[in-house]
Amino acid sequence: MKITSSKEIYSCGLFRVTEEVATGSAGFTVKRNVIRHYGSAVVLAADEKDRVLLVRQYRLPAGKELWELPAGKIDDGETPLAAARRELIEETGLRAKRWKKLVAFQPSPGFLDEKTTVYLATGLTEGDAQPMEDERIVTRWFAKKELRKLIAENTIVDAKTMIGFLHWARL
Repeated sequence: MKITSSKEIYSCGLFRVTEEVATGSAGFTVKRNVIRHYGSAVVLAADEKDRVLLVRQYRLPAGKELWELPAGKIDDGETPLAAARRELIEETGLRAKRWKKLVAFQPSPGFLDEKTTVYLATGLTEGDAQPMEDERIVTRWFAKKELRKLIAENTIVDAKTMIGFLHWARL
């Protein structure tokens, strides 16, 4: 498939929406609206007791508070790792000595080009959180067994949290 036309129909600080047409062999044509996202970085902060730090915050699209791994958008010119380091400090106040990429995935490739990268952060030290003005965040440590149960019970429904945790837990 080759993109034959692309037109931006909406733009904001978080994403853009384009209307695109792609043509393949024998004249097969597909027309879609695509959300163009700058990418996101996710942090699985694990302590020496194999506990994972989650943040709880209200998510307007979900209509409720969710427990999830700290995460955020990659800013212009920022690498995914730099974004992960920044988000960990902003949302939790933690700093990590060691970083390891766990997994990268596309959350919904049917209409969204976002790439999400999950990092493991260890060797943690505490500091002051620096949340954004519109964030009200609560943090809590969870044991592996407890997180497995919350995922199995569908209490934790956030995809990046489930994917990040399951990749880490298998190591």
